[in-house]
Amino acid sequence: MSMRTLPLLFINLGGEMLYILDQRLRAQNIPADKARKADWTAGDRKRVMNDIITTMFNKTFMEELFKPQELYSKKALRTVFDRLAHASIMRLNQASMDKLYDLMTMAFKYQVLLCPRPKDILLVSFNHMDAIKDFIRDSPSIFNQVDEIFRQLIEMYSNLPAGEFQLIRQTLLIFFQDMHIRVSIFLKDKVQNSNGRFVLPTSGPVPYGTQIPGLIRMFSYNGDEMKKCEFPNGGSYTSPLQEGSFDLYGDRILKLGTNMYSVSRPVETHMSGTSKSSASHAKENAAPNPLAKEELNLLARLMGGLEVKKTTGSESGFRVNLFSTDEEEEEAAILRPSELSYQFINIQATQDQQSNEELARIMGEFKEEDPVSLSPCSKGDDLLAMMDGLL
Repeated sequence: MSMRTLPLLFINLGGEMLYILDQRLRAQNIPADKARKADWTAGDRKRVMNDIITTMFNKTFMEELFKPQELYSKKALRTVFDRLAHASIMRLNQASMDKLYDLMTMAFKYQVLLCPRPKDILLVSFNHMDAIKDFIRDSPSIFNQVDEIFRQLIEMYSNLPAGEFQLIRQTLLIFFQDMHIRVSIFLKDKVQNSNGRFVLPTSGPVPYGTQIPGLIRMFSYNGDEMKKCEFPNGGSYTSPLQEGSFDLYGDRILKLGTNMYSVSRPVETHMSGTSKSSASHAKENAAPNPLAKEELNLLARLMGGLEVKKTTGSESGFRVNLFSTDEEEEEAAILRPSELSYQFINIQATQDQQSNEELARIMGEFKEEDPVSLSPCSKGDDLLAMMDGLL
């Protein structure tokens, strides 16, 4: 397990979240001169994107994030992104937030699987960062904030050895291994099977500096080649040294991490229905977490470092629906299996000493052998109240 995986996971999932929200907000845009009080306008969309990106790249939060550490649990990471999605005037109810997170995770999982070299995950991250900077190019202060994290990303990861990137890739795949959610855009492009598993290509150019698989060499202790044998590689690969093949490889990498929602296409998510997927999620929700107290302490500390803008009392939140109609959203919430529905840990993480002592007292009451008590949020109200307490 790599201790440097968390920043890449957070930034890439955050990039996918911004792609989806931007697409949905643009779909609901109404010209300002025709908009009513409860309608979305281009100004509202820009404000939402600016607020979320500002919160996402908060300096204190990112400093904690870049420290070597293990990945959060799926529940803890989901809580972080739920807060990010509600860092502005936008509201998502339970079904839409579930769908948003499903799309984020499956998109990045597919990108990780498609990377021919483990180090290409860094290029995917750069694509996401470039797109995020495009969202806030008209806001110099936020742009500089994001650009500084881009610089830190290059500084930390550009000189890592290939073995460390292999560990990062392995850690990401372990995190995603039980997620098999069908996404319509992947099903229509035939890159995902009906059981939610991805179809990986077994042809095309191999990465630059590598050889076509199919040959095993055995060496002596002093480095002399003693024996070699061949095996069928099951695909049709080409060497990057062949004419035009490196361009094909480079073109594939340049597309990973880019916005697949830039062209308007309906995107639906469906549970795979496989017993393994359902069982794994049920096991995750039911099994006690021996590190529950430590995870909550870490998450509370990170949340305490975020500076989230308050929503004034006279300003009501705008609701965004990731489904085509309200009826579809309500139906999805009803049909989604309970063991696959995410719930949120409600933490009051304020900066004052009295609240910190109260948080420590509450966390001390959790028994490590018992599951952490969770309660669902109603349209993000609890999380918004929690963020208000951070100032």
